Amino acid sequence: MIERVDLTDQQKRARRRRSIALALVLAALVVLFYVATIVKFGPAILDRAL
Repeated sequence: MIERVDLTDQQKRARRRRSIALALVLAALVVLFYVATIVKFGPAILDRAL
């Protein structure tokens, strides 16, 4: 038998804040890697033949 744990409203808010913080950190890392890639390859990366 599976036991369910019901979270209090305070626990739900804390979980949501952690989830939002984690999403923001991941988004910042994506932007950081994108910018680092552009800086590493320079502006020539945008001027290439497709």
